[in-house]
Amino acid sequence: MALMRRTAAAICAGLALALALPAGAPATLTELGVLPATTPPTAPSCPTSPCLAVSRTTGFQVKVGSAHNFLAARRSATIVAWTITLGKPSATQIKFFNTNEGGVSEAGIAILRPVPKPNLAYKLVSQTPPVKLQPYFGLTAQFPLETTLPVKKGDVVALSVPTWAPALALGFGKETSWRASRPRKQCTSTSTLSTQTQIGATVQYVCLYQTARLTYSATLISTP
Repeated sequence: MALMRRTAAAICAGLALALALPAGAPATLTELGVLPATTPPTAPSCPTSPCLAVSRTTGFQVKVGSAHNFLAARRSATIVAWTITLGKPSATQIKFFNTNEGGVSEAGIAILRPVPKPNLAYKLVSQTPPVKLQPYFGLTAQFPLETTLPVKKGDVVALSVPTWAPALALGFGKETSWRASRPRKQCTSTSTLSTQTQIGATVQYVCLYQTARLTYSATLISTP
């Protein structure tokens, strides 16, 4: 009985100390880029026809229906992982893309910071190394980061594709759109590599593509 009384007293003392301490703001886990189910479903196009891929550029989603700027950080945070949903192109489609879009399928993420001028300009502040994607075709794959990426409020998480990635869902209305780092006069061409890779450099994202959605997201832990 004496042992039980001492134990109860210790528990009460510990509880009182915990109540006396100021409550800290907990870190929160957030997934940028994930939205409720869409119509049509958000599924990458390949291997159906047309089989379209994101090719040789850096891009981010602007709108999906009434949701907009949902790949911008709402507060300072740290990115700890990123996720991509990939189509499953056929062997013929893979060969075509590998031959015409710079090599085997690869992608990573890039952190873009908007700048006041020129219009639609973003500075590259950090990025992940590209990951070879073919082993994950037909799957949703998450890649935890060995080196996490800090972001500030307003920073945008973009998909960086040095070659090609079957991560493009089609068939939406014009209210669904994404932007890419291609030069203004090359919005319809992938013949020139336009992936933004130079840290600190600023690029305009003037090319807007409607009716399609990039199928990636990022996992953030907010700064308490």
